[in-house]
Amino acid sequence: MDGFGLADMKTKQPINTKTLFNVGSISKTFVAYGILKLAKERKLSLDDELYKYFTDFKNTEIVKKVKLYHLLTHTSGIPDIRPVKEQHDFYLTAKDEENFTPLKQTDTLQFEPGTKYSYSNPAFNGLALIIEKVTGKKWQEYISENIYKPADMKTSTITDGPHPETGVSHGYVLNDKKEFEELDYGEEPTFAAAGNGGVWSSVEELWNYEQAIQQHKFLPVEWIDKSRTLYPFPDWKDEIPQRLGLSWFINQDSIGHQMVGHTGSQGGFISDYCWWPEEKIFYVLLCNIPKPIQEIRKKVYEVAKMIK
Repeated sequence: MDGFGLADMKTKQPINTKTLFNVGSISKTFVAYGILKLAKERKLSLDDELYKYFTDFKNTEIVKKVKLYHLLTHTSGIPDIRPVKEQHDFYLTAKDEENFTPLKQTDTLQFEPGTKYSYSNPAFNGLALIIEKVTGKKWQEYISENIYKPADMKTSTITDGPHPETGVSHGYVLNDKKEFEELDYGEEPTFAAAGNGGVWSSVEELWNYEQAIQQHKFLPVEWIDKSRTLYPFPDWKDEIPQRLGLSWFINQDSIGHQMVGHTGSQGGFISDYCWWPEEKIFYVLLCNIPKPIQEIRKKVYEVAKMIK
């Protein structure tokens, strides 16, 4: 475990294993575990209709078809009609309500729920809002108390507008001149403040997270196993094989090995989180500049196998 490079190109602050990065879509796994914890406590059910929590959809018949487990597996069929193309910074700055509300104007589904896959960011904004409806707390607070605390993630945080104040990396992208320029909370004050990508963590504390998952510190074994087992869809019609548990991708990765994991990308941040269960190898990569994730993953796996 190590850190390389600069967290801040202006101050030359170095990256270390405690440096916080925005982990992008890896955040979805935290929201998912929040939902599963509430399901375990019977405060909701994965079979609940979306209509139970959102009765103001234009076409209410749609949300009576969609269940919570469809949102968790990107199989709801609800199209993403957010204004992400018209407003280039929308996906970086919009909070949960702003992300989810456009979906309420949906007339028709892309496909019958549970029959095909279509990756959905706003599905997890909706799930974050459901946590708030059920608990009466901000979802960030609920995750901090029920996931971060038992997982010993003491410095990790979740943005709700403000960004972490100390020990945090800046994110950078290449501009048209092939020069690095900053793209994060300095440029976008509400950067990454939603359930689809609001978690900030370090390589040390993501290792704590993985250990907490494997040691069943915040959910019993049957719920952890459920999250990391392919969810059954008997009417699957997609050309793409079903490869999702409850938020986790479970498949042979690009280098041909069975894995459980998730990637993330937001602003100048890129992340990769992988657990190879057969080999018992864990790998997490947090970057603040564009990097070829698949190539790095392959090299890390090969080195780890040699060491083992």
